[in-house]
Amino acid sequence: MTNPISLCHWGAFEAEVANGRLIAAKPMQGSGADPDMIGALPQLVYSEKRVDQPYIREGWLRDRALSDGTMRGHDRMVPVSWDVALKLVSEELDRVRTDHGHKALFAGSYGWSSAGRFHHARSQIRRFFGAFGGFTDQTGNYSWGAAQIILQHVLGSQDAVSSAATSWDSICGNTDAFIAFGGLNPKNWRVTSGGAGFHHMPAHIQRAADQGTKFVVISPVADDIPPELEADWIAPRPGSDTAIMLGLCHEMLRRGRADRTFLDRFCIGSETLIAHLNGDLDQQPKTLDWAASIADVPVQSLTDLADIIETGRVMLTASWSLQRAHHGEQTYWALIALAAMLGQIGLPGGGFTFGYGSLNAVGQGARKGLVPALPTLGNKAGMSIPVARFVDMLEQPGKSIPFNGQLITYPDTKLIYWAGGNPFHHAQDLFRLERLWTRPETIIVHEQFWTATANRADIVLPATTSLERSDIGGTSRDPNVFYMPKLIDPVGQARNDFDIFADLAEWLGFGEVFTEGRDETAWLRHLWSGTETRATAQGLTAPSFDELIKTGVWQVPLPDKPEIYLSDFRQNPIENPLPTDSGKIELASARIGSFHYEDVAEHPAWVAPAEWIGDAPPDALALLTRQPAKFLHSQLGQTDLAGDQPPKICIHPSEADQRGFREKDLVRVSSPRGACLARIARTEQCRRGIAVMETGPWYEGNKAGLDHGGNPNAVTLDIGTSPLSQATAAQTCLVTLERYLEDQEQTG
Repeated sequence: MTNPISLCHWGAFEAEVANGRLIAAKPMQGSGADPDMIGALPQLVYSEKRVDQPYIREGWLRDRALSDGTMRGHDRMVPVSWDVALKLVSEELDRVRTDHGHKALFAGSYGWSSAGRFHHARSQIRRFFGAFGGFTDQTGNYSWGAAQIILQHVLGSQDAVSSAATSWDSICGNTDAFIAFGGLNPKNWRVTSGGAGFHHMPAHIQRAADQGTKFVVISPVADDIPPELEADWIAPRPGSDTAIMLGLCHEMLRRGRADRTFLDRFCIGSETLIAHLNGDLDQQPKTLDWAASIADVPVQSLTDLADIIETGRVMLTASWSLQRAHHGEQTYWALIALAAMLGQIGLPGGGFTFGYGSLNAVGQGARKGLVPALPTLGNKAGMSIPVARFVDMLEQPGKSIPFNGQLITYPDTKLIYWAGGNPFHHAQDLFRLERLWTRPETIIVHEQFWTATANRADIVLPATTSLERSDIGGTSRDPNVFYMPKLIDPVGQARNDFDIFADLAEWLGFGEVFTEGRDETAWLRHLWSGTETRATAQGLTAPSFDELIKTGVWQVPLPDKPEIYLSDFRQNPIENPLPTDSGKIELASARIGSFHYEDVAEHPAWVAPAEWIGDAPPDALALLTRQPAKFLHSQLGQTDLAGDQPPKICIHPSEADQRGFREKDLVRVSSPRGACLARIARTEQCRRGIAVMETGPWYEGNKAGLDHGGNPNAVTLDIGTSPLSQATAAQTCLVTLERYLEDQEQTG
C-alpha cells in the first residue's frame, strides 16, 4: 500500500492505493482542501459512467459522413477495437482536410480538464491539429472572456484577471474598506485552475477583518458573504453594478473627493468620462439617486457606501460572474474608473483586483513562470472564433461578425473533434446547441464518461483521468509545483490524449512532428528542464526532475515582497508605462470609439441588458447561475456529491408565496429557449425578483424542450456580451416558474 501525493483542481491530496486500486483520497495535510470533494475521487474514477472502450454510432459506422445527424443521441453505440477506431478517425480527418480544407475542422476543447500541464487536453489537441496543418480554434474563455478584451484596451493586458492581483499580505493591515461587487462566496475558494497546495482565502479574510478592515458585499445573494464575516450587504438587481459604480464616481466628484492629480498623471480620458458622469450629452447625471433607481436599492445604502470609500485606503474588487452578462465589459471598466477616482491604484492595500470571490488562489503570494506548459505548433492554415460563439458558427456558416474591431467569418464546419470538456454543459441555450449539433458530418470525442456530449458523438474514444497518468501540475497563483504520479492503471481501455494523438499522427504521417520523438516521461523531463532554467533566471534552484518525483512537491520560495498590482506603474509611469495606446489607464478609449459599435461607448456606461428585470413582466425572475457548492462545473456530478436531482432553485419566500410554492416543490423553469426542472428552496438570502440555480447537473433534454437533468443552461440566453468581446452573457436571463406535473408533459 502506498500514499503518494498528487493534485487536482480542488486541491492537493494523499492517495491510498492498494493492489493497484485507488481506495481513498484525503486532502494533503495542512492544505485546507475540501475533504468531501477530494474524498469523492475513488467514486469518480470507478464510476459506472466511465467509457470503457472505443465506440462508434451505428448510423455513422454504416453511412459515414452521409449518416443522419439527427440520430446522434438515439442510435446504438457500437463497441470497436482501437485499431478500427484509429483507422476510421484518421481516414475521416484526411477526407475533410482534402475535400473542405483545414477551417472545416473544428478542434474544440474547453473545460477544467486536468491540473496537469502536459496532459492538458486543450494543449494536446491544439498541438495535434497544429501539426496537422491548421484548424478552427477558439479564442478567449467562458470564465472571464469579456474582461480579457476590455482590460487589453484599458490596461494594456489581461493580467488583472488572469494572473496579477494585490496580495492579501498587502491588504491585511493596510486596507480600511474592502468593497466586493459580486460577493466573496466561500464555496468558490475550494477550486483553483491547476490546483493549489494551500487554500488560503478563509484565513486571509479573517486576518484582514481582525486587523480592522471593513467589508461591504454588493450582491443579490447574501450567501456570497462568508458566514463568519460581519459585512454590510447591499442587494442590487442583477446587471446594475455598473450603474452603482458610476454613481459612486459621480458622488466622489460632487464631494470633491476625486483625485484629479492621479487622473491627470496616470489616466487618459478622464474628462470624457466626467462629461458622461455629469450628463453633458444625455442630460442624465449619474447620481446616486439615478444608480439607486436602476439597482432598486435605497439611496441611503449607496450614500453610506460613498461615506465608507471617501476616506481611508480602499480595495475594490469584482467577481468574474459580473462580466458574464450582456454588456459585462462595462462593469470591469467602471470599477477601474472608480478606483482611479479614489487615486489609490498601485498603493499597498488600495486600488482594485478582480476575482477575490471567484477562485481560491487570487491574492496568494507566488512567483510566476515556474509551472511548465506544453508548446503548441501554431495554426498556419486555420482561424479562430470567440469561444462563446461556437453555436452561432454551426448555425450561420459564412456569416461575418464584429469582434474587437475586426470581422470574423464563420467557417462551414464539417467535423468537430472535441477533447477535454463538455459543450453540452458549458454552452448556453442547450436546446439550440442540440438542434445545430446535427449539422456537422462527423463528431469525434475523447471522453472519460458518458456525458451528454459523448452520448451525442459519432466516435467516442475513452480517455484517462489525471489519476491514470503521470504529470506536473500547479498554477502561477500558488507557491507549489507538484509531480502527479500515475496512481492506477487506466480503467478499461482508456488511453492518454497524448497517446491517442501520437498514434493518429503516425497514421497521418506526421508522428515525429507531433511527439518530437518523446514519450510521456521524456516530455515531462523536457518540460521540467524549462522550469529549472526559468528558476535559475529568478535566482532560485529548482529540484531536479528525479528529486521532484521523490519529494512530490516543490515548495517554491515566496516573492521577496507582497505583490501590489500596478505599483511599478504608480512609482514611475514614464519608465513603466502600461502597454495601452497611451501608456496610461484608459478611462476613455479612442480605439474602442473608432469601432463605432452601437452599444459600446468610448467610456464606461450602463446599458440595460437584453433581458432586464427592471422592465420585466411581474411573473418574471432574473436567473443567476453559479458553480455547485461541492463539485466543479459538472465534474464530480457523477458522484454522491451531486445530491438530489433535479437541483434546487433558490427564491425569496415572498416570491414563493406569490406563486403558491412550498419547500421542495418540483417546478418547471422556463424561458423562450426551453425549460428545465428544479426544486424550490425558500430563502431570505436571495433578494426579491431573482432565482439562483447551480450549473452542475448533466443535461438530459428531450424533444419536448424540457431538461429533466436540471441544467439551467437549457434556459439561458446565448448572445455575445457585446461586439467588443462576444463573450458569454449567461447571467442575463429572465425565467418564469410553474409547478411541474409529470402527466402534463410529453417526454418525447
